[in-house]
Order: sequence, then structure tokens, then C-alpha cells
Amino acid sequence: MAVQLPLIRLPQRAAVRNPIWAIVVRFAIALAIVLINWLIVVLESGAYTDTHDGHVSVVDALYYTTVTLTTTGYGDVTPVTTSARLINALVVTPMRLVFVVILVGTTLRALTRQSRDEFRLARWRKRMQDHVVVLGYGTKGRNAVRALVLKGTPADEIVVVDTRESAVAAATAAGHSAILGSAVDEDALHQALIERARAVIVALDRDDTAVLATLTVRRFNERAAVIAAAQESQNGELLRQSGASSVVVSSETAGRLLGLASDSPRTVDVVEDLLSFGAGLDLSQRPARPDEVGRDPATLAMPVLAVLRRGTILHYDDASVTPLQNGDELIYAASHL
Repeated sequence: MAVQLPLIRLPQRAAVRNPIWAIVVRFAIALAIVLINWLIVVLESGAYTDTHDGHVSVVDALYYTTVTLTTTGYGDVTPVTTSARLINALVVTPMRLVFVVILVGTTLRALTRQSRDEFRLARWRKRMQDHVVVLGYGTKGRNAVRALVLKGTPADEIVVVDTRESAVAAATAAGHSAILGSAVDEDALHQALIERARAVIVALDRDDTAVLATLTVRRFNERAAVIAAAQESQNGELLRQSGASSVVVSSETAGRLLGLASDSPRTVDVVEDLLSFGAGLDLSQRPARPDEVGRDPATLAMPVLAVLRRGTILHYDDASVTPLQNGDELIYAASHL
């Protein structure tokens, strides 16, 4: 039995007319041509002869109309008068041509669109490299994608994988490519070109599915940064063991903010400001510049919160953070006025 591959949806370039509506319109025009031609033959039935009994009934007129318009032409019903033959030459023949053009045009339209879609898909596969794959386009996934776009990631370099048709439609409407399939399905991940991705965001609703998805991602891509969301803190370590580079525990983080808000409610506002992007305070990361190497982070123009050195995070007050070294990454708070 043939296996149905996950469906790839590329971003919509513009509003596309529903192909079913186009077919309905063409069918209506073709039906109108049949009815008009039938009416003409019925009104002129005396000018026609039937080789069977010499009389052309209403049903015979419909039969003659259909075989004429489809260019079948058995010859058992024929126009015998000069006026009927003129009507066939000047009226029915153009109708026949229009009828054939409508049928052929509908087929060519479908084939042309299919070829165009296949060409776009092949070109997409060829150019997609170092992109971001987002597994799950719920609340967490959408906000992760929004943050990526605000930070400068082009919308067409984000590929969403989700099992819901509505989520896939929303992702393509936002300018992203989308795969209609499961995040733990190898075929869906291959369709998303997971082996070429620079980062994978696991934003699923269940921790067990997130663990399985992380393991599956790591089978095909060992270099990508895998950022996973967990509902419960006890599953965070399991996700790290499965190959996640970073884990965000939603319930634990929310609990900490709730506890912080009870004593310092305005502090939570600052934390939310840091987590949002594009206004107020933002958390940012960049490499230390050559003119900053050898200096104390406290002397720099922006407040440095931590330094990432050879995979280890050093807090601003760590004695070993000074002086800055080549290859250090600065994590700092930037202000957007």
C-alpha cells in the first residue's frame, strides 16, 4: 500500500483564487452552451432528420447537441435544410470551439498549476539551507516565530511542522513554509529538510512527545541548536539528555514570576520587558569585538549580564570573567527608546 507523504505548503505569494470556483464557473459556461445549442435544435427540429424514424424529438435534439459539441458526430441526426446548415456553420460551430476550449483550458490550467507548484517546491528544496524548523505552531510556537522574525530571521527561512490544517494555513499566510505532519514523523522532518537546519525549536504541548521529537531530530542533525519547551521541570533534564541544547520550563518559569510578583510586582514588568523584543529593554548576544578583548566587561558601554566562554556561562560578577578573551560571547541588556 502506498504511503502518503506529509504535505508541504509554501508561502502564498498573493491571494490565489479558489481552483474549485474556477472549475464551477467553467462548468456553468459549458452547460449554458449546451442548453443554448439544445434550444436552437429544438426550435429548428423540423429542419433536421433522424435516420432512425425521420423525426427529431426533444431527446433527439439533446443527443444531437451533445455529440456535436463533443465533436463525436455519429451522423444519425443531420441538418437537411439550408437555414439549419447555416445555423450549424455560423452559430453551432463557434459554440463547439468554445466548448472544447473550455474543457481543454480547464485541463491545461490544472496541469500548469501543478507544474508551477512542483517547480517552486524543487527550487525551495535547493535553496533552503541553515533555516529554522519549528515543531508545533501553537501559542509557544507562534511566539517563538514572532521573536525570530523581530530579531531579523527572514520569514521564508522558517519552516513549521504541525498536524493541524489551521496551523499550517496560518503559518503559510504569515510567509513561512509549513509541513502538514507529525513532529515525530521521520518523513515530515525530512520534508522540512531537518538535516540542513541551523536551529530547531520544539514547541509541543506534551513533554513525552517533545522528548521523542528531540531524539528524532538528533538522529538526522547533530550540529543544530535544539531549543525545547517543557511543561514540567522534571522533564527538562530528560530533554537535555535527549539532545536539547536549551530547555525552557514553562510551568517553573511562570511559578517563579508569580512568586517574584508577590514581593516585587514591578520587577516582573522588567522581566517581561526583557523577554519581549523591539521596545524597552532587550536581551541580546554578540561576539566580543577586538577592541573589547582584554577589558573588564563592567567598562563597556552596555550592561553585560554574562559572558559565554567555550560553552560555559560566566556571570558578570565571576572573577574569571575579566579580562575578556577572543571568542567570548557577550550577553547584555540593550535599550530601545
